[in-house]
Amino acid sequence: MQKVTLADRITTQEESFEIYSDYSEDSLVEKSAILEFKKLGYIHLNCFNEKVELDGKGTLGRKTKSEVLLFQKLREAIKKLNPDICDEAEEQAIQELAKDRSRLSSVKANQEVYSLIKNGVKVKVRNEKGEIEDQTIKIIDFENPKNNDFFLASQFWITGEIHPIRTDLLGFVNGIPLVLIELKAPGKRVKEAFDKNITDYRKAATQLFWYNAFIILSNGRESKIGTVTSGFEHFGEWKRIEDEDETGDTILDTMIKGACEKSRLLDILENFTLFSSTEGHPVKIIARNHQYLGVNNSIESFKNRKENDGKIGVFWHTPGSGKSYSMIFFAQKILRKFSGNYTFVIVTDRDELDEQIHKNFQNAGVVTEIGVRARSGRHLKQLLTEDHRLVFTLIHKFGTNKGVKHPLLSDRDDIIVIADEAHRTQYDTLAQNMRDALPNASFIGFTGTPLMEGEEKTRDTFGDYVSIYNFIQSIEDGATVPLYYENRVPEVQLHNESLNDDIYREIEKAGLNDEEETRLATEFSKEYHIIVREKRLETIAKDIVEHYVTRGYSGKALVVSIDKLTTVKMHDKVQKYWNQYIEELKEQRKAITESEEAKDLEKLISEFENVDMAVVISEGQDEVRKFEKNRLDIKPHRKRVNEENLEEIFKDSKSRLKIVFVCSKWREGFDVPSLTTIYLDRPMKDHSLMQTIARQTESLKIRW
Repeated sequence: MQKVTLADRITTQEESFEIYSDYSEDSLVEKSAILEFKKLGYIHLNCFNEKVELDGKGTLGRKTKSEVLLFQKLREAIKKLNPDICDEAEEQAIQELAKDRSRLSSVKANQEVYSLIKNGVKVKVRNEKGEIEDQTIKIIDFENPKNNDFFLASQFWITGEIHPIRTDLLGFVNGIPLVLIELKAPGKRVKEAFDKNITDYRKAATQLFWYNAFIILSNGRESKIGTVTSGFEHFGEWKRIEDEDETGDTILDTMIKGACEKSRLLDILENFTLFSSTEGHPVKIIARNHQYLGVNNSIESFKNRKENDGKIGVFWHTPGSGKSYSMIFFAQKILRKFSGNYTFVIVTDRDELDEQIHKNFQNAGVVTEIGVRARSGRHLKQLLTEDHRLVFTLIHKFGTNKGVKHPLLSDRDDIIVIADEAHRTQYDTLAQNMRDALPNASFIGFTGTPLMEGEEKTRDTFGDYVSIYNFIQSIEDGATVPLYYENRVPEVQLHNESLNDDIYREIEKAGLNDEEETRLATEFSKEYHIIVREKRLETIAKDIVEHYVTRGYSGKALVVSIDKLTTVKMHDKVQKYWNQYIEELKEQRKAITESEEAKDLEKLISEFENVDMAVVISEGQDEVRKFEKNRLDIKPHRKRVNEENLEEIFKDSKSRLKIVFVCSKWREGFDVPSLTTIYLDRPMKDHSLMQTIARQTESLKIRW
């Protein structure tokens, strides 16, 4: 008897199906999507009337509709990709992929399966000598996308724990359901696909999400992509396919070509997927469109690094667009796809940035070693002689006395320097030192702001732009929220038209340390005292309170002042007007007898009384005496900074700490998703201004 293959059964079944017409979502939108997948080389089958048989001889070989793996396809792929595999190893691999993971959370189950798909399934088998040995069974051929089976099922039924579900489109690779696509009619909102379908599927058929690479939502005109842990607000667009300069659109065809074309789908799966434990619970992250294109541009430049004297380029992506994740994707892809013993040296210019970027890599599971943050130049040299994939250091470790050439740290040609905020003065000054210390290394600069006039040395070190994703593009793509700027009174009335530039130059030279504060007060004594005069500060403090309590949206706030003394003064003045406002509300409450209005006021009073405020400034020499001299008390603020993790508390959207007063700390490289307002009372321009205002926020408002 002639053997009937799964492919034969699919062809026969597809020919016998009648096109259904009683579902609005699967009309033009679904047909168009199916056509696009067929153009990409996917085999398609309408599974609405799929035959499921206990003997496995049904349409797709499923024995029950609760199965989401297509075992016949999976077995065929495993045999093809592992030609020498024995039956025992094959069975172990399949059992490991198919085992029940219902006791795990959805994201943990997904992470476990992801590792098996990406790295292969490790099994133990007995060799010819009777010895037990380890084997790794390849599940997907990432090097040769066409060597895999790509299958698209429409109207695929799954029996869940609560009730059966029917997915619109389900993309399989080697029998594994990697891509879930939920469609709505053109007249409906894309969010309905998430609210009414995906949210239900996650509860009703959890086994489907153990294997999912990503989810696509679309109504044909608008399309979104996300992961098993994404809320709708974290679903992003995929508007460009090949090039950053494409005009871009959100139609479903673009999404399919950009994310589901065979090589791109496997690239996203293999190199642009992370699991991060941010905020105490794991989340699954895939690259956004701009990250995918930008990192792959950088990878292409990396291939030509030797011809370009080690210059990989400058990667300019606006703050809030996921720059640190782009660094991780960049390093992750090189380590996986290129042979060699590469070490990445991540360079920052501030302790808090070094700590934060190390934490980001650690949370994403990329850093598993301890002690890879260089404590000194000598320690950095030691780390570079050891076998580390990632090393973190401050740019100042490359410092020398004026006129002294930096000694050689390593002559390895497999060191890749990733400089964060590579435009800043420190990099220009110490760039040659990095070159002298690591003469054969390659260099790439990541920055959230464009190179400004006078920063030619940055290009000399890193090369030209390798990727550009500016603030306007970010807003248009929904990667960064719009910025609302409101100029506030009081203005400083002075005849010195260059005051802002003059003061900016002084306060940015050294991060406004004690020496700079003294110089500032001396050099600009008249102008400076006008800026910090008591009457003006009182007006600003009162305005901050009035704005905060009436702004009409929630979220935290950062108050940025010109120096440490003014920061503490502003805290005290805001506290004064804050308490006055609460007393005014209490007086209003006394005059009201109507129960509903009274309850609303009581709730408002309780809410404002519960607001916590803090001062976060760096510690200075003899600071207690200096503050007391100005009739200010730094001791309670210093106690809080030393005894509480104010950074973690402020980042917690549910914490009482709502308003923080700073002058130089926390302005840059400090992402607080719940931060919605920044009150600026400090001269800024260029990078520092852009870094400060373009924080990763939900709805950032800037007030001067």
